[in-house]
Amino acid sequence: MPRLTLIGYRGTGKSTIASMLASSLKCSWIDADTELERELGRSVAEIIQLDGEEAFRDAESAVLRRLVGQDLILATGGGVILREANRMLLKTHGRPIVWLDADSFSVRLRLKTDPFTASRRPALSGKDVLEEVESTLRFREPLYRECADVRIDTSSIDAVAVVRCIEVWLSSSDVMKEKR
Repeated sequence: MPRLTLIGYRGTGKSTIASMLASSLKCSWIDADTELERELGRSVAEIIQLDGEEAFRDAESAVLRRLVGQDLILATGGGVILREANRMLLKTHGRPIVWLDADSFSVRLRLKTDPFTASRRPALSGKDVLEEVESTLRFREPLYRECADVRIDTSSIDAVAVVRCIEVWLSSSDVMKEKR
C-alpha cells in the first residue's frame, strides 16, 4: 500500500488530489483537517474562533503525529508546516512528500468559489481570507520547499493531470528508494 503526504496552501487541491489518487492507487486517504474536525466536533473556523490559533495548531500537530507515516495518502492542513517539529516529523516519517502549489490568483479564485471557505478556511491574519493569500504564500513558500520531495504547480492543470504527474513521479525508482 502506498504512503504519500500532500502539503500546500489552502485551495491548492490537496483533498481533491488525495481522493482521486487514492482511488487510482486503490488505497486509503485521510484529510487531516477533516479528521481534526471530527475528533473535536467543531469546524476549523470554530476551533480558531473559540480556542485560538495556538490551540488549533496544537490539535493539528497531534493529528499529524497520529497519522503521519501510515500507509495511506495524507492531505495535511495548509499551515501544518509552520511548526518546526511538524516539518521534522514530515521529513522523517511522511515521505514521499508532494507539495501542491498554485499562484495567488488561482488560490484566490478557488477560495472565492468554494462554499466552505468561510466555515473551514478562516483568515488567520485578521484580514479577509482572500486578502491574506499573497503574503501568506510568500511567507510559507520556504517552509513547503524545505519539506517537499517534489513540487507540482496546480495553477493551470486540472486534477486528473496532477494525479498523473504524481503517479509518474512515484513510479520512478529513485522515489521508491528515497521512501525507505
